[in-house]
Amino acid sequence: MIKDLVSDASRVVKCAFGLAVLACAQVAWAVNDLPGGPGVRQIDLQAPVTKIAAEQQWLHNFMLYICSVIFVVVFGVMFYSIYAHRKSKGHKAAAFHESTTVEIVWTVIPFLIVIGMALPATKVVVAQKDTTNADLTIKATGYQWKWGYDYLKGEGEGIAFLSTLDASQRALSDAGTPAGDNYLLKVDHPLVVPVNKKIRIITTANDVIHSFGVPAFGIKQDAIPGFVRDTWFRAEKVGDFHGQCVELCGKEHAYMPIHVKVLSEADYSQWVQGQLKEMQAKADDPNKVWTQEDLLARGEKVYTSNCAACHQPNGKGGGAIKPLDGSPVVQDPDKTKQIVVVLHGRNAMPSWKQLSDTEIAAVITYTKNHWSNKTGQVVQPLDVLTARK
Repeated sequence: MIKDLVSDASRVVKCAFGLAVLACAQVAWAVNDLPGGPGVRQIDLQAPVTKIAAEQQWLHNFMLYICSVIFVVVFGVMFYSIYAHRKSKGHKAAAFHESTTVEIVWTVIPFLIVIGMALPATKVVVAQKDTTNADLTIKATGYQWKWGYDYLKGEGEGIAFLSTLDASQRALSDAGTPAGDNYLLKVDHPLVVPVNKKIRIITTANDVIHSFGVPAFGIKQDAIPGFVRDTWFRAEKVGDFHGQCVELCGKEHAYMPIHVKVLSEADYSQWVQGQLKEMQAKADDPNKVWTQEDLLARGEKVYTSNCAACHQPNGKGGGAIKPLDGSPVVQDPDKTKQIVVVLHGRNAMPSWKQLSDTEIAAVITYTKNHWSNKTGQVVQPLDVLTARK
């Protein structure tokens, strides 16, 4: 019986080993370090391209050195004490209590160590949180499973697009044949920013909690439905830099990469002009008169993509975000009041002038005739265009 058990166990081990080898063979492919992304057998942080990321790397090493010294000293004293004062040598424990000197020493030394660690760390943390005086403000909205980028302020204001995993990458994943140094990091529309400019990233989410993280920039900020958070970076070199959603957000969490393309100022301006011309070509005619039915259908899509993250799908809002359901501004017969709020923002609500006149007209019509807001009012694109002037 024992021989049978040993034989069975041997077969199980061989089978498991064979499966492991087969699995490794299937996923193994020639890869190289990805500039601006992860490296092969990387044991350090990614190469920093911002001052904040460089400070974080220095702090990481600084804390490691301090902890290593403490580890060596503490365990060295402990092992020395065990060895030098062992019973086999006839050592007898000393009988003493409440040494003032010892109390002072083991209070002062840890205090100095903590202060020495806290001062440089506090400096970096405070700098990380300073999002003022940004040259460019971009809202990053997390969706299951993609990112939406809206350029809210600065050069490129009004540009908006979705960034999703490139179709070729998804096909490789579905086929189980990973390939390329940027596997599952390639997107169809990267986030484009200028070099040496302070970029403020405002994060929120449309459905569940996501997290916007780019290691080379030293940034990681949660994107929470109904809330607005922000972070910032200033890239000091041009190139492509990669990150991912770093908050488990559902079954396709792995298919939600972040690709930031840093361009020179001249190339960025050229990109902006190209994007604006493309958006203008796709823009709706503001003089077109829409039916209420068509506006409601269009408005629901605009609301889901842009407004539901803060005001919630049920229009109830939350916290500093005021509800739209039953809102006096929404129900006011003077539709201009709501148009002005959407265009220019108010309190916690940012300006949404980057939306087209038709999109704004549609979403306002939708909110005026949804939930308990049965006003029957219709806002046309021309009404929004007039309010912009």
